[in-house]
Parts: sequence; C-alpha cells; structure tokens
Amino acid sequence: MRKILSVFALLFTAFHLFTGCNNITTTDILIAGGGASGTAAGIQAARMGVSAVIIEEHEWLGGMLTSAGVSAVDGNYRLQGGIWRQFKDSLSSYYGGDSLLMTGWVSNVLFEPSAGDRIFKSIAAAEPLLTVSFNSFVKKVTKTSDWWKVWVMADNKTVVYRARVLIDATELGDIAAMCGVGYDLGMDSRSVTGEDIAPESESDICQDVTVVAVLQDYGHDVFIAEPQGYDPSRFNCCCINPLCEVADGRNRLWPCESMMNYGKLPNGKYMINWPIEGNDYYLNLVEMSREEREEALKAAKSHTMGFLYLMQHELGLNTLGLADDEYPTPDMLPFIPYHRESRRIHGKVRFTINHITDPYDQPEKLYRTTIAVGDYPVDHHHGRYAGTDSLPDLHFYPVPSYGLPLGVMIPENTEGLIVAEKSISVTNIVNGTTRLQPVVLQIGQAAGTLAALAVRDNRKVSEVSVRDVQNQLLTDGGYLLPYLDVSTEHFWFGPLQRIGATGIMKGAGRNAGWSNQTFFRSADTLLLSDLEGLREYYPIEIIFNETPVTIKGATDLIRAIAARTGTDVKEEEVSGALQLIDFEYTAEADRMILRGEMAVLIDALLDPFNRVEVDIKGNLK
Repeated sequence: MRKILSVFALLFTAFHLFTGCNNITTTDILIAGGGASGTAAGIQAARMGVSAVIIEEHEWLGGMLTSAGVSAVDGNYRLQGGIWRQFKDSLSSYYGGDSLLMTGWVSNVLFEPSAGDRIFKSIAAAEPLLTVSFNSFVKKVTKTSDWWKVWVMADNKTVVYRARVLIDATELGDIAAMCGVGYDLGMDSRSVTGEDIAPESESDICQDVTVVAVLQDYGHDVFIAEPQGYDPSRFNCCCINPLCEVADGRNRLWPCESMMNYGKLPNGKYMINWPIEGNDYYLNLVEMSREEREEALKAAKSHTMGFLYLMQHELGLNTLGLADDEYPTPDMLPFIPYHRESRRIHGKVRFTINHITDPYDQPEKLYRTTIAVGDYPVDHHHGRYAGTDSLPDLHFYPVPSYGLPLGVMIPENTEGLIVAEKSISVTNIVNGTTRLQPVVLQIGQAAGTLAALAVRDNRKVSEVSVRDVQNQLLTDGGYLLPYLDVSTEHFWFGPLQRIGATGIMKGAGRNAGWSNQTFFRSADTLLLSDLEGLREYYPIEIIFNETPVTIKGATDLIRAIAARTGTDVKEEEVSGALQLIDFEYTAEADRMILRGEMAVLIDALLDPFNRVEVDIKGNLK
C-alpha cells in the first residue's frame, strides 16, 4: 500500500579523505547494497571519475544474480548494452562462448553463481576509485544541507561515512525507508494507478520469495534427512509423476526432466528456482527488522529443503545434492533469498503499465526521459499465496518492450538520495518486469551516472539534466529505447536513440512471447505523417499526410525548419550529413528516403535532442 571484510581499491584516493580526529571517511558517493544495481552503480560512478563506496551485507557482489542464486538471466538477450553487456561478455569469455551459456531452456544466459561473483569482483577491482566493504550494513543515516552521514556496522565495528550522494541499492528499499521516503508496498488499486488489469482494491500482498538451491550430480546417493515440518503434498504436482493426482489448472504440468533442465547450469549443476509447486514461498519480509527477517527465512529455507527431499526420495533424483563448491554458508544455500518485490518509492514520476503499452498517449512524455530498457513480460509469482485465485492473472502478461524513465529513481521530496534495485517508483504490476536482472543492472548504471554527474558538476541530483544522463549512457554503450533495428556498434545507433527520445519520430512495439519487441522501423519509407512530432519542436506549417518523402524533399524540409528557427544550415553541412547515409546527391535526389535515414539527417543538422531540454516528466523546456 502507499505508504572476507575485503576492499577492492585498497588505496583511498584524494577523493577519499580520512579525518582521524572524527573517524569519518569521506567519499563522493555511498552505495548501500552490492547487489546487481549497487555493483553497477559503483562501477559506473568510479569510471566517471568520482569516488564511491559500496556497503555490502555479505561476501559477494551481484545480489540476485549471485548471492540469491538466480543465475539464469531473464530477457534483454538482444538488448545488450553498458555494464549488462560487459557482464554477459565476461561470462562468455569465462566459459568459452555464448553457446556454452545456453545450458537450460529458461534462459540464454546461465552460469554458476560463484562465477558471476568472481566476474563482478574482477570488474570492480579494476576501478581504483571504487571501494567495497563486505560483511557490512547501514545502521543509521542523517542529512545536513549538503552531506549524508552514514553509520555502518562493519565486522562488528561502527564506521562513519560522509557522502555527497547516497544510493539505496538494498534488496528491500531499507535506506529509503530510513530516510523517511514515502513508498508503496503490495498491490495498487485500479483507481489509483489507472491500470485496467490492477485489482479493484489495494492490498499488502507481495510476490513469493524463493530460497534457490544450486544442485550438482555427485554420481552416488546423497540423501538428506527429512526436514522438520516436511509436507510432500505441497510439491506433488511440481512435475508429471505418480504423486500428482489433481493438478492445478492454472499451471502447465511439465515432465520432471523439463523441470530439471529448466535451470541447468554449466558444469553439471542445476538452479532450482521452480515456480510450479516448487520452492517459491509466500513471505512478506519488507517491514521486518534484520533479526525478524532471519528468523522468518528459516521456514522458507526448510521449504526448499523439503522440495529437495521430495526430489531425492520420490522423483528418483537421489544423486543430486546441494553443490558444495558454490556458497560458503553452513547450509550451502544462497546468502539471501530471491526477493521479487520490495518497497516502491514515491518518486518524481510513477511508471505504470499504461506508459509501457501506450507510451505516446500519456499525459507525461516519459519516453523522452528513458535510461534503461526491458523486454520481459509482466511476470508475478503468487502461487504460494493462500488466496492466489482471487488475484489478477499477471503471469506473463504481454507488453511491448519499453524504456524506463529517469524519474523513477529520484524520490519526490528527498534531495541527494537515489533509489535503485527494485525499489524504484513503479506500480506493483510494472514491478513484474522491471525487477528482472538486466533491467536492474541498467538501473544501477543510470543511478551511478546521475550521482557522478551531480558530484562532478557540483549540482543537486534534482538539477542534473535528463539529457546529460542520457548522453553519458549512450557514450557508455547503453540503450535509451529498445529498438532492435540497429545494433549498438552501428553508426546509426546514437541518432535513432536520440531522435526516438525526442518523440519527433516514434517507434512501434509488439508482444512476441517471452521476448517483446520494439522497432524504430528504420528501413520503412518515410511518410510525412511520420514527422508529425516536429510540431512540438518547430514553428512549421505542414500537412502531415501519407505522402512519401524524397531525399531532396527531406533536406529541403530540414533547411526550411532551420531557417525558421534562425539557424543557417550550410550546403557543406547538408553534404556531410548526406554522406552519413551513403547518399550520392546528384544520382539519388528523387529516391524515397527511409525513416532511419531521416532520423540521421535530423540528428546531424537540427540536433533537437541536445538543443531542446526536457524536464523529468518529458515536458519541453
């Protein structure tokens, strides 16, 4: 409802000032949480020349990708950019090629959690301005006008930090709550969000958590003892087997072999994160204390061990046991559960399902402010909730791919705080797609970019230009909008991203199963109607009909617009821009121009993306 200790960069640089009299360590940016977003934020900020400290509760980096054991990446297989791409490429190098990551059918990128941790640590270690404090957590936060003061418990000792910008990258949005930021928790009502598929009434129902099990085949019996409270009926219909007499009609019943191959990992291991009468568990941990969460998770761990017991004793998988070379924990289970849902802050904007399905028909033009992309359907896990039959069916609800706006990371009323991971300002429904690993990695990279720009330019977080953040992300190989037409390596990538983010030319999205799609339609012939978005930017009088446009007509239009706005576009500039689309003017002037070509010309000659600033809601300034 609305409402071990190890350091990677051992040298504190000039940006890390230690004042011995007060025992306060100063850093530009402090990041609470070394999960997917926190790790990406720290790496990005350090690469931009500012100091950053990550406070991580456990011994690993990567969060849900590693510490929670969800080492099967969901979505963005064709939308690889920035740190997400670096991580995937590093995995490919580690195992010997992309094809060797396709070991299970649930994902195109599967890996051992420990390998993911090693890769993240290696990437982090390459940044001298980044420091990581493991086995640490934030106890207290206060704020002066310009600085955050943060008390951290590290190895049973209190360490105090001072930071210009604070990033909440915790799994459950704990720092935002500490700072008094308003938030939502559970399911939003239809009347509040305007989402047709939302329930009529709000509730505090959250998605199931999962204590993942990473198994390996030992080649001999490795039976575990029966867990306390074991109830085989909870798992009978996890797959097709003699125990399953009445299957839940909401779920497809898979062969047991398919259940195991679902999350098959390299080196003969198996990720057990099975949602059909498997190890999902209903538990709302968000408002609990650290101690209460630890106690409550015992039941979720026992549930997972019960599932393993059934697999061994009833399904004939007696040689499979918990991998002894993955987690250095006493029970060999992951450090943390897989949290699908957390607090969702009240941000500068709130991203709804309507912004995804109909981005151009909303009051806020959030597509102009995007900083990350996603292509996974809305996927909610409520199978273990007692009243699941009464909830909306949000399992793989189809949506087009989308761009995520910058304003979801910025709290409504708390300056100097940026919120990442899953606690961004989205609706409960939208969380079902923005929670996925590649999106969260991009959120972290954008958070690090925003924080670094604020520090570097001595501005408040709320004063950082949307376009500055977007330009930096494009420079670093990231996506703003999920166009599949042109790869990040192609020269046209930047122009299509920039013009798409102005709304002068609009892409088209569609649902395509698990991998939703959006295209700029760069190879389509340009019609005058494709340029109707020019009206918002330039004082022009054109009838935007279905007439195709020639290359000469396109250049004449651009020069006329420039003249109306007091800009002189010289002939040599036009010639240079035409070279970008491999055009021979004298021979091809009457050829119909393509949408992608027109985007390149508008970007090169008018540059509306950089010349017209937008606010956090996408309004033109």
